[in-house]
Amino acid sequence: MSVSTLRLDVPSGPKAESTRAAIVETAEQLFRTLGYQKTAVADIARALKMSPANIYRFFPSKAAINEAICARIVGGLSELAWQVARGPGSAADRLRLLFQTLQQQTMALAFREKRMHDMVAVAMDEHWAVIKEHVHAIDTALRHIVMDGQASGEFARLDPDATGRLLHATMIGFSHPTVMQQCMADDLPAMARDMAEFCLRALRPDH
Repeated sequence: MSVSTLRLDVPSGPKAESTRAAIVETAEQLFRTLGYQKTAVADIARALKMSPANIYRFFPSKAAINEAICARIVGGLSELAWQVARGPGSAADRLRLLFQTLQQQTMALAFREKRMHDMVAVAMDEHWAVIKEHVHAIDTALRHIVMDGQASGEFARLDPDATGRLLHATMIGFSHPTVMQQCMADDLPAMARDMAEFCLRALRPDH
């Protein structure tokens, strides 16, 4: 049976939404205890005292459940990024804070929520849609800061879309879960601070 066939009769209504939320919450708890790779749909169904077939009425696959959980995790990161981007202070100060915030949150995920960190890393490797949305959210938050900096005269008049994407690319060593694991021997907070200052020098109008 194909995924499209499975999704033709997706339950709807308040009760269905409650069941869907319970599936996601239970799956997340199991991921935190058993691990992402070791948790099967049968484990989720058993914990909820329902059949695996009933789980599949709400989600076409384990990957779809994983993606729903991942959406909550990276959605929180995106929200934090926008809080910084729209917050008080100069554009330069907000850019520094955004570099610091993303580094701290990614490191916290790696150490305090190792199993969740592994799931996000898999999501990035598999190019899930929620990751693409998260990347776009960070790009546009950076674009927002760049445009504010250009308006205030802090930053040079560069293409804000391209500049936002390039700034995001400089964060990969301390904001991408898989890449960050390869850089754990480095002082990541210092890396984030230094990279922010490097970018700010490049953005100066007299550069």
